[in-house]
Amino acid sequence: MSPFIAELVGTMILIALGGGVCAGVSLRKTFAENSGWMVIGAGWGLAVAMAVYAVGSVSGAHLNPAVTLALAFNGDFPWSQVPSYILAQIIGAMAGALLVYFQYLPHWKATPDPATKLGVFSTSPAIKHPVGNMLSEIIGTFIFVMVLLSMGANEFTQGLHPLIVGLLVVSIGLSLGGTTGYAINPARDFGPRLMHFLLPIPGKGPSDWKYAWVPVAGPLLGGSLGGLFYKTVFLGQSTPLLWVLLAVTVVCLFFAHLAGRRIQRSASGQAAA
Repeated sequence: MSPFIAELVGTMILIALGGGVCAGVSLRKTFAENSGWMVIGAGWGLAVAMAVYAVGSVSGAHLNPAVTLALAFNGDFPWSQVPSYILAQIIGAMAGALLVYFQYLPHWKATPDPATKLGVFSTSPAIKHPVGNMLSEIIGTFIFVMVLLSMGANEFTQGLHPLIVGLLVVSIGLSLGGTTGYAINPARDFGPRLMHFLLPIPGKGPSDWKYAWVPVAGPLLGGSLGGLFYKTVFLGQSTPLLWVLLAVTVVCLFFAHLAGRRIQRSASGQAAA
C-alpha cells in the first residue's frame, strides 16, 4: 500500500466511524438516538485510534491536513509530499461520509430537521461568533498538535500509542468541543460537507458554506502554531516562522471580526424589517 492510499483509507475509516457516531446519536429512530455528547466524544476518539492502528505503519497516519502542515513547517515532513497527503485526506473523508450516508440510509427521511442532518457531516458553532469560533478551532488544534508531538518524549508499550492519541481526541472533545463541535481537522469538515452538498439526502438544507472557512482556516493555523510552538519551546529551536504565523493568525482573526460585524448588521436589519 502506498502512503497516498494509506492516508485515503485511514481518513475514510476515521470519518466512517466518527461521522457514524454522530449519525447514530443525532438521527431519528436509531438505537443510539439522544445518547449524548459523551458517546460522541468517545466515538470520535476511538475512530482516530482505529484509523491510526490501520495505516500508521504505512503513512504515519496524519489523517489531518493540520498535522501534515505542522510536520512540514517543523521540518519533519517533506513539503513535496504535502499536496498528495492533503488530497488523499480529503478524498478519504468524502468516502467515509459516503459510507455513513449508506449506513443510515432510511434514517435521513425519518429525521425532519435539516440542521441535524448537516451536523452528521460537518461542524457548526453553538453560538455564531466568527472570532470566537475561529479561536476555538485554533486553540483546540494547537493543543492537539502540541500534545501529539510531545508524546514522542514518552515510551509506551508496543501498540498503545494510537489508543493514547484517541484519548487525546476524547479529552479535547469533552473539554473544548462544546463551542464549535471541534473539527480540529480541515478534511474532516470539508470533505463530508461537500458530500452533504452533493448527495440526494431527503429534506436536507443548505451546507452552510459561509461558515465552512472557519473549520478549515482555524485548524490549519492552530496546528501549525502548535507545531512551531513545540519546536521553539520544547526543543529550544527558535524559528521566525512562529512569529510570521502569529501575524497571519491576527490578520485572519481581524477578517473574522469583520465577518461578525456583517452578521450583526444583517441580523439587525432583519429585526427592523
